[in-house]
Amino acid sequence: MGTSASRLAQRPTQRWQALVVCLLAGFMTLLDVSIVNVALPSMQQGLDAPPVALGWVVSGYALTFGLVLVPAGRLGDDRGRGRMFILALLLFTAASAAAGFAPSATWLVVSRLVQGVAGGMLNPQVLGLIQQLFQGSERAKAFGLFGAVIGLSTAIGPLLGGLIIELAGDEQGWRWVFFVNVPIGLAALVFAARVLPKAEPADGARSLDLVGVLLLGAALLALLLPLIERESGSGAPWYLLPAAPVLLVLFVLWERGYRARGREPLIDLGLFGIRSYSFGTALGMLYFAGFTSIFFVLALYFQRGLGYSPLQAGLAMTPFAIGSAASSALSGRLVNRFGRSLVVLGLVGALAGLVVTDLLLAGGPGHVAGLLVAGPLLLAGVGSGLVISPNQTVTLAKVDSARGGTAAGIQQTGQRLGTAIGTATASGLFFSALAVGGYDAAISTGLLVAVGFVALALLLAVTEQLILTRRR
Repeated sequence: MGTSASRLAQRPTQRWQALVVCLLAGFMTLLDVSIVNVALPSMQQGLDAPPVALGWVVSGYALTFGLVLVPAGRLGDDRGRGRMFILALLLFTAASAAAGFAPSATWLVVSRLVQGVAGGMLNPQVLGLIQQLFQGSERAKAFGLFGAVIGLSTAIGPLLGGLIIELAGDEQGWRWVFFVNVPIGLAALVFAARVLPKAEPADGARSLDLVGVLLLGAALLALLLPLIERESGSGAPWYLLPAAPVLLVLFVLWERGYRARGREPLIDLGLFGIRSYSFGTALGMLYFAGFTSIFFVLALYFQRGLGYSPLQAGLAMTPFAIGSAASSALSGRLVNRFGRSLVVLGLVGALAGLVVTDLLLAGGPGHVAGLLVAGPLLLAGVGSGLVISPNQTVTLAKVDSARGGTAAGIQQTGQRLGTAIGTATASGLFFSALAVGGYDAAISTGLLVAVGFVALALLLAVTEQLILTRRR
């Protein structure tokens, strides 16, 4: 650990100040995944944007975000996470301003692509810094707060977006969805320059393994692009999918050969030999496939099926956000005691809440649906908060902090893959059921996707617990 980081370890106040900056930046980048959805009609009205451009405003951000996570995590490990954090936050703030001032749909799409790159650069630094600056129960508490940020940013995005559009108007309201990032980003930059560690790791910088970067990027592009294009409705290039496993095999072979030649590969494949890390990364991918698809199908159902305004739809999903934020903060105090057992409990709660929500909405409750499902969504949110941050803590617990950014980048890439797979599956089945049985059938079918992925995550968590029990 560098000298500056060591000083931070001796100054608890500054260490927690650094966490506040990290959480604020993480909240902004993750919020921009969900907040933009409710602003799409405003963008269409203000810019006369075609549907394909609107699709790329959402999907382009997710695509570039996912592509740069692993290389950015590695760069942070090698060149200094504080430095990478500030660079990424500066780029994100500038891209937000460019998106807000966009005179055309093309300008807006390009700005969103750059925003996605900056968000993907920033997030591994947040997790890497938590690994670097905190130990033991303090680290669990810090991850608990980050889990609360994930839950809040994902669930509250539609509410904040709807409120901004309500206040700023339909034609120009979408611009303020981006402008709101600018003062927050500038303030965070000033604060970050004061409190984040500036020293590089003691072992110095290593070569980046550009061939590995290109092979992994191509494999992720082949996986993500068809799924994201399916979601945006602009015609999915499914022919890329068969190339993905081939490219992944080539990537693994290259990484092994690169290490055999005495070089430092992009990913230390030994990470996957850590059982808690490999299990946790797979569990996170499955859970995010279910977790994020909930909001996609619920937003469609509330706004298109029931005629809710964006603000009303956001309010209907707020109980999930409240439950998730509360239990995430609490889970940081419990995870060191209960480990992955806490994740199992959370998955049971999330699954129960989603099943009840599905059953209630399948009955066609009409305009009172938002009020009717408030209780089960609150339960699902509480369960979710007991999954995300404890899983993060347990998954990274045995990873050396020097590899924290890379490990976090891999883990978050899995989450982005899960998000793309879950949303594409849920949206496809939602619209198929809509054509046959209307919105009541569509929401029930869409929520079954979330239920299925969460059930798979629970099965994986229980399997790990059984393995641990047998080894004891």
